[in-house]
Amino acid sequence: MLSLEHISTQFGGRTLFDNVSLMIGPHDRIGLVGSNGAGKSTLLKIILGSNQADKGTVSKAQYITVGYLPQDGVIASGKTLYKEAETAFEAVMEVQRELDEAHSRLLSLDPNSPEYSETLEVYGELQHKLEDLDAFRTKSKVERVLMGLGFSVTDLERQTEEFSGGWQMRIALAKLLLKEPSILLLDEPTNHLDLESLQWLEEYLHNYNGAIILVSHDRAFLDSLTTKTFALSMGKLEVYTGNYSFYEKEKVVRKEQQINAFKNQQKQLKQTQQFIDRFRYKATKARQVQSRIKQLEKIELVEIEDDEEEIHFHFPQPQSSGVTVMELNEVCKMYGEKRVFDGLHYTIERGDRIAVVGVNGAGKSTFSRILAGVEPFSDGKRTIGYNVILSYFGQHQAEELDLSKEVLQVVDEVAVGDIRTKLRTILGSFLFHGDDVFKKVAVLSGGEKSRLALAKMLLQPANFLIMDEPTNHLDMRSKKVLQEALAAYEGTYVIVSHDRAFLDPIVNKVIEVTTHGIRTFLGNVSDYIAKKKAEREPTSSRILSSESTNIIKTNATVFEKDRKRIDAELRQQLSKKLKPIKRKLEIIENAIETMEKRKAEIETLMGNPDFYKDGEEAKKLSHEYKEVQMKLTDAYYSWNEITEEIASIESSSR
Repeated sequence: MLSLEHISTQFGGRTLFDNVSLMIGPHDRIGLVGSNGAGKSTLLKIILGSNQADKGTVSKAQYITVGYLPQDGVIASGKTLYKEAETAFEAVMEVQRELDEAHSRLLSLDPNSPEYSETLEVYGELQHKLEDLDAFRTKSKVERVLMGLGFSVTDLERQTEEFSGGWQMRIALAKLLLKEPSILLLDEPTNHLDLESLQWLEEYLHNYNGAIILVSHDRAFLDSLTTKTFALSMGKLEVYTGNYSFYEKEKVVRKEQQINAFKNQQKQLKQTQQFIDRFRYKATKARQVQSRIKQLEKIELVEIEDDEEEIHFHFPQPQSSGVTVMELNEVCKMYGEKRVFDGLHYTIERGDRIAVVGVNGAGKSTFSRILAGVEPFSDGKRTIGYNVILSYFGQHQAEELDLSKEVLQVVDEVAVGDIRTKLRTILGSFLFHGDDVFKKVAVLSGGEKSRLALAKMLLQPANFLIMDEPTNHLDMRSKKVLQEALAAYEGTYVIVSHDRAFLDPIVNKVIEVTTHGIRTFLGNVSDYIAKKKAEREPTSSRILSSESTNIIKTNATVFEKDRKRIDAELRQQLSKKLKPIKRKLEIIENAIETMEKRKAEIETLMGNPDFYKDGEEAKKLSHEYKEVQMKLTDAYYSWNEITEEIASIESSSR
């Protein structure tokens, strides 16, 4: 479908790609991985066509479309959210404009003129074209994607410039998904999503009809979606036929094979060189010597990628706190007229390892700031436990760094004990390599400042850590270092994050923040997701399933008469459950039948050459025709959802 052949590119005197070739199939699910600076974003832009390689060719079929979501920097303005998302359907909108123009011409032309007949024919063709483009489902598609990505119904009429940077990226993602390109290039699409939106996107991409290339530091997201991995390193690209976890294991195997090949080659090179040195000046061996020299010149040397230094970071182990670390009692928090928390009660105990999740805007960051003591609240009480030493990381921490200091100075000022001898190694784990540690804070990017603020916070001895999105600017390796450090940490912590792979091994509780307050779930984030999924199942379906399970367990001991009675009761329960749903289906089917009949009637009228003689009546019927088509689309969608619900209930009862 699309291929890159022998691509080579240099950037700033450094080779990014050296003779890289790859092939993308129609339904490929590819994870693009590599260390920061390996060229992942550049490769995506070459595939897109916005960047040109120094050498090599990009080939794709004419019908192939490519869509790209960058990491950031996309801003929409001048339209409502709905209208902005609707621009994804440019082809539909263009046909609609042409249809409206044809309609206007028909109203002004003489019905007996040849031009009228030609325009009427064009009008019919345009209507068929709109149907082929599935234009009458545009509204339901737009709303489905926007709601899935976390927007509310009231957001649809808001101007796009009212939305913050993270929500702007969601708008860009929504438009890209609605365009449905043949190849979808996603560069860190989960950065600005909450857990609920992330789960929706994951499910949506599972069912996506085209190919996907995904750059992400969310391991769980990569593992769930990808079936192939492109690994960039040292200017080369290697293909692995599996997800990220498969790639990690296979990489070790390939490294061993590479080392063995390197050793064998070095042995052969040494023997060849010894032969040349020994017989270089012997006339009888001159031809053989020249042959060996040419052989050495042509040989392709096996290169071994340098192993990344293993970094293990350990927190300064804190003194123990009291059993109760913090208590919130009757806490109320308002933002203007908006009530975020009302009478909030919560107790954090020593040893709690808590993940805070919830949709964006529900109050996760506000909750963490109240815990940290940096967010004022209107009523209630916050009590810190005995001997608690608190340390907090939030996005504003980056803004409080001293711009005049160097990176190394910032961490050196807070580090104590033996850990000061390892500061450059620790900074390396937060992606400050080599001379980066001598950079002034003033010249750092937003992401670099955030990583530095996190490193500074972690080096300060504390027994209660509060972290708001600590992994946002970290790569896989850095996250692993932080995860291992937290696993060995003996204190208490609260982490706001949606990164499941990062959180699962290190948390024992999940706090869900909603507009109605907070709930606590025991276990990790995967346990929380499973419990939430079970809660979303229809109650009667769960009861039915539970009773079916109990019946199966007792079947071995009940008599045939009892079994028949139980089956009859189950059928009765199923019938009772399905009756209102089937009635709803019947109403929709009757409505569809009525609308289809009316649609056919209007089409017959529109096919009559005299239809446009009465301009007002023609305009009225054309408007009605559009409305009927839109209502039919919504009715078909509802019919499909109800039939799927009936099938699901019937399946769960078997």
